[in-house]
Amino acid sequence: MTIKAIAPQLRTTDMAATIAFYTEMLGFSIAFNYQDFYVGITVGNQMLHLKHIDETDPSIRFVDLGGHLHLYFDVEDVTSFADQLKAKGVHLVKEVHETDWNTREIVLYDDQGHTLYFGEQL
Repeated sequence: MTIKAIAPQLRTTDMAATIAFYTEMLGFSIAFNYQDFYVGITVGNQMLHLKHIDETDPSIRFVDLGGHLHLYFDVEDVTSFADQLKAKGVHLVKEVHETDWNTREIVLYDDQGHTLYFGEQL
């Protein structure tokens, strides 16, 4: 068996707002949209799935309280990306910072409150 890709799934109570966040703010693209219930979002060769639900994703609170994350994106030039996000009005939960594990990272929440990390190796 060869795994060609892994697609994590995030849950949303407002599909239109979540699509807008990932496409307009982060610059991702829609790969597919199944009845506004299940949507594939791509960036480069990577994909994540969005699923509409009626209640707030319970993992949001768990991740927030535990200092965890939902998604980690390995990027180039996180500082420039942070500047682009801020110019679009995206609030960074944690500004560009260097870590003890030799990365430079930013942290933000998506429109639903999922914790997203963007980082690069130093």
